[in-house]
Amino acid sequence: MLFDDGLQCGLFRLLQSDPMVSQRALAKALGISLGKVNYCLKAFVDRGWVRPMQNNGTRRGYAYTITPDGMEARERIFIRFLQCKLTEYKALQDEIEVLRQETQERPFRTE
Repeated sequence: MLFDDGLQCGLFRLLQSDPMVSQRALAKALGISLGKVNYCLKAFVDRGWVRPMQNNGTRRGYAYTITPDGMEARERIFIRFLQCKLTEYKALQDEIEVLRQETQERPFRTE
């Protein structure tokens, strides 16, 4: 795993919605540093998930295209991330139920 699944999902989503998005805009949207975005994109390129293309005619440096391998990786990562979030959700539901039961057992003090 390159970095956490949530970050990878976010990066894939943003690149898919706007292939010409700047690294600075990605950093702001994801809440991470510009250096980390650069590292993540380089890792995506090295894995063959994203292809940078020179962006002629604009001031931005690159447009990023998700490759077929990238789409397969995206699906695997999204499924793994969803399964993790569903597990967290179930654990949170269980904890909420325990707290509800505990508060119903104890009378509230009103002053």
